[in-house]
Amino acid sequence: MSITIIFFNAHRKARNIWWVVIFFFMLSVFLFPLIFLADHYHFEISIALQAIIILVVSIICQLLRREPLNELIGRVSGKWFKELFIGLIVGSALMMLPAFLLTAFGFIHWQKNVFALSTLASGVSVMLVVAIAEELLFRGFIFQRFIGAFGNWPAQLIIAGLFLLTHLNNPGMTGVTKTLASVNIFITSILFGIAFIKTKKLAMPLGLHFAANVMQGTVLGFGVSGEKEVSLFEPRLDSAPEWLTGGAFGLEASIVGLFSLIMITILIYFWKYPKN
Repeated sequence: MSITIIFFNAHRKARNIWWVVIFFFMLSVFLFPLIFLADHYHFEISIALQAIIILVVSIICQLLRREPLNELIGRVSGKWFKELFIGLIVGSALMMLPAFLLTAFGFIHWQKNVFALSTLASGVSVMLVVAIAEELLFRGFIFQRFIGAFGNWPAQLIIAGLFLLTHLNNPGMTGVTKTLASVNIFITSILFGIAFIKTKKLAMPLGLHFAANVMQGTVLGFGVSGEKEVSLFEPRLDSAPEWLTGGAFGLEASIVGLFSLIMITILIYFWKYPKN
């Protein structure tokens, strides 16, 4: 096998897997100096800054490939926003269903919180930036290159593994919570990936991700991957077991959350998405 075949395909273009390597190399070129500066000048590398870096590196790599930039997120049109809206509805339902079941069976009770609108808006904006950063990273350039290199399902499993790895050190990842949370997070990545594969756009995965986080945390008041934010409501878990409610980690570490996730993933998988 010649060295040319290893690096280039039949069209004399770099193979997809090498673009993944190039992406992470470029990411390190931006991140390592920034980490050094943050440590030296004592500032935090915010999630917004991370999102900007991921976007910049994705654009650079796409330009180097000499491919259109709209390939990264899909062509923005009325259909793009329609898919975003569908993602927002389904993502909200993903968290509302387990909350409804827990309430109906008397495992949790609710109280309304007093909050400042500005604080709530700040929480929502953080959720939005987190969703943008993670979807650009996990359903953007590298996911698309893995699909080109190995096909849909191998790419799904690789990205789901990476998605899970980035969440393993979140607060509360211990014992049965860690097991349930890990399964939920892995399948969640599969769900977001199916949404991208069906639509060939980031709109629906972005809507799913953002709405699920906002509904779980900002609205219902559960933890979001172990992180607690200001919320409209506060769930009182009483003596309900942690495996049932997810405890401080959030609904994504609960058995009812897993049930909801599996149901919605199956529905999206078998959804006959119109191609035109």
